[in-house]
Amino acid sequence: MDRIHAILIDYWPHLAFAVSIVAGTGAAVHAAMTKQDVRAAIGWVGMALFSPLFGALIYFVAGINRIRKTRVSQQRDEAMVVDAEQVDTLPVDVAAVSGPQFASLKILGDRVSRFQLLGGNAVQPLAGGDEAYPAMMQAIREARSAIAMQSYIFDNDDIGREMAQALIEAQARGVQVRVLIDAIGSKYSRPPIVRMLARGGVPVARFMTNPLGVLRMPYANLRSHRKVMVIDGRIGFTGGMNVRAAFVTAMAGKAVNRDTHFRVEGPVVTQLMSVFAHDWNFTTHESLPARPWFDPHALAASGNVPMRCVPSGPDRALGSSHNMLLGALAVAQHHVRIQSPYFLPDQTLIGALATAARRGIRVDIVIPDKNNLRLVDYAMSAQLDQVVRTGCNVWRALGTFDHSKLMTVDDAWAYVGSSNLDPRSLRLNFELDSEIYDPAVARWIGNRIDTLIGHAKPETLDTLARAPFAKRLRNKIIWLATPYL
Repeated sequence: MDRIHAILIDYWPHLAFAVSIVAGTGAAVHAAMTKQDVRAAIGWVGMALFSPLFGALIYFVAGINRIRKTRVSQQRDEAMVVDAEQVDTLPVDVAAVSGPQFASLKILGDRVSRFQLLGGNAVQPLAGGDEAYPAMMQAIREARSAIAMQSYIFDNDDIGREMAQALIEAQARGVQVRVLIDAIGSKYSRPPIVRMLARGGVPVARFMTNPLGVLRMPYANLRSHRKVMVIDGRIGFTGGMNVRAAFVTAMAGKAVNRDTHFRVEGPVVTQLMSVFAHDWNFTTHESLPARPWFDPHALAASGNVPMRCVPSGPDRALGSSHNMLLGALAVAQHHVRIQSPYFLPDQTLIGALATAARRGIRVDIVIPDKNNLRLVDYAMSAQLDQVVRTGCNVWRALGTFDHSKLMTVDDAWAYVGSSNLDPRSLRLNFELDSEIYDPAVARWIGNRIDTLIGHAKPETLDTLARAPFAKRLRNKIIWLATPYL
């Protein structure tokens, strides 16, 4: 033992050098062999070679996709689709509903989402927490058999505790309740709301956590950003809203944040439930039975809106939302509206936006004037010239922060949900969006965006160039870290 100790003392620099070379080489080889984006591969390989030990450590924590598309995850994916296909529905003629140009977009959705486009749905847009939370609370209090809820953030504040208490009371009266919160998002408030729920007898779990302390770190970059609530297998809520008092006027006052959520009824609710059941099983290994969670016979047509869910995440071989956005821009004929709180599209999306604008399509992009993430705002500002230069209109919405993620094409098709237009949402996070083929819903969203534009300030090449050099340099430096924001 003494001899080993002496060797370590005498040769530790050599051993440290050898370990760093092995770690750096291993990280570089792994990045080169597994990364599909050449820029990401070059970045990780460069970091691993120039700083072998530190670079390998960072790559281990943030660079490895541990949720790859394996045969097991494919089977889970197929099971999710099978669950949702138990509903009988007639084929949807999207050409008749939204226009002939959308027929090819429907085919793309079939192949990317793998869920059917289902007709017979009723969709009710909900503007902000003042409309969304009361509707969700009412549904919880009227639930008879089952409540499934998933959120990225569920704060321990006034609205969070009110909703948690409603869930606890539902569990106490015999309703089966399951709540899934992201492990990182659950820590946005202290103490986490999961403690209150667990003490109240509600089965609650945190997505992508690990009981072995330090081993949580490699998964810190893979988050569930999905927002889902399903009541009795027949009423669903989805969109972009977390559970936070900042979105309630009575609690936040003039500083209230804005967002958009949707209440849905009809066959598409089975898809929402399937996504939740998939994530719940992945997290807890509990398989939710068909009853009371799925009730296809109770899902008769509730309206006339064709709709489907589009889940995306690092466990899927295709970039679902990325593909849908590209497809929508390709079929647009008149007008594209986009609202995103974090607008950091990759070069492929920037190219698609530019092509749409150059084809004569009006492209309006609305981003917040006041952002809750300062570094993201700096990076956004550094990139805006790339879309403005090609003819897209970029608007900074005045007033309080707006967290909505919305898109419409030709006032006939809408894309809504949890995905931001940034690398994290499009490559790393587990997201859930929905495509809606309905002129009425698309016009509602379009009017909402147009109202914001009416009170927004335009970003032009002039306004961007007038920013002081020091700010533009700062923004560009932050922009270099875009893939990691």
